[in-house]
Amino acid sequence: MKKALSVLVAVALIIAFAQVASAQEQKAAPKKDTSKPGGVVVETATATATVDAVDAASRNVTLKFPDGRMQTFEAGPEVRNFDQIKVGDQVKATLAESVAVFVRKSGEPASSGEVRAVKVAPKGAKPGVLLVGTTEVTAKVEAIDYKKRTVTLKGPEGNVKTFTVDKSVKKFGNVKVGDELVVRVTDALAIVVEKP
Repeated sequence: MKKALSVLVAVALIIAFAQVASAQEQKAAPKKDTSKPGGVVVETATATATVDAVDAASRNVTLKFPDGRMQTFEAGPEVRNFDQIKVGDQVKATLAESVAVFVRKSGEPASSGEVRAVKVAPKGAKPGVLLVGTTEVTAKVEAIDYKKRTVTLKGPEGNVKTFTVDKSVKKFGNVKVGDELVVRVTDALAIVVEKP
């Protein structure tokens, strides 16, 4: 998990500095713009499969995917209305991921945290679930080289790494030592069972 968070910070830094919020860039003011760079990237993916077999005793469901691949899943006790899943039903899964990256003035030490929520189908309805999770990681800006366009970050575990900042970042000069880079990743997974 710690290694994954470190990689996440690295990837998110590159994404954030490559996709600066355009609304901030369009501000025209006589004063110097001191806003920090930031951005949000959202991606979604959907997959469907057909229920090929149901084993009520073991609560296993075998799904057949469009490419012909078969995979068996165990439906835990949290899957309500398991008895309504029938061979031929369609299972649709949609995953949405949002990555928000922004720089803010320092106020707290570098940190990481997670929040999770689960919502299941009401009793009597076809099985379905919505899983939402948010992970936030902050890293402290330890050093900046504006000429070489590099920034050195210190992560929540104390690991220090230097990154090159993309030339498309217009407000890199507004980032200062002591600022925090915040990476907030929200994943939402919706799975529903539908009649064919």
